[in-house]
Amino acid sequence: MKLTVFGATGGIGQEIVRQALAAGHEVTAVVRDPARLTVTGERLEVRVARFDDPEALRQAVAGRDAVLSGLGPRGTKQAGVTSRLTRPVVEALEATGTRRFLAVSAAPLGPVPENETFLLRYVATPLVSRVLRKHYDDLRVMEDDMRRSATDWTAVRPPRLTDGPLTGRYRTAVGTNLRGGAKISRADVAHAMLAMATDPATVKQPVAVAY
Repeated sequence: MKLTVFGATGGIGQEIVRQALAAGHEVTAVVRDPARLTVTGERLEVRVARFDDPEALRQAVAGRDAVLSGLGPRGTKQAGVTSRLTRPVVEALEATGTRRFLAVSAAPLGPVPENETFLLRYVATPLVSRVLRKHYDDLRVMEDDMRRSATDWTAVRPPRLTDGPLTGRYRTAVGTNLRGGAKISRADVAHAMLAMATDPATVKQPVAVAY
């Protein structure tokens, strides 16, 4: 496949680029600072593009089979950045007719499973939701923008992210959250996103992914 990756210098983004190249895909990595991208490969094209440059974004996504986004804040002080950066990407997809789009969101946006563990239902999830409220509010805006778009979108909702290795062993759930889903590595989120890119069951759906 021909893929474009936004947020390619982030933890999940670099894993998407690395794993996609290893699988034989052609990858365009959209970055603001090429020095922060440590992945290399013969089928890798690195594009420097600003999010206030619609033409550059259109060129980055035109003719691609799928566009994957690992965009997000680098710290809690950057709340609000995800929807602001994702919106022009969605507009570029609509302008070029490129339809498949997957973006990283977060598990707390999904419903709490009826049989959720006591710790997650009453302690961990409410606490994290309060601490990161502005971040999750921003992700809700992003998901709303995706739903209103003409794209074949998927909002990928992981819980707490770790720097653990790629295992390929995780659970997914379409349209709901996973009981006991407390964490997952960035590498496995990237693996799941690449698998979802060709899975019609995940189109126009939020999808939880966790161990």
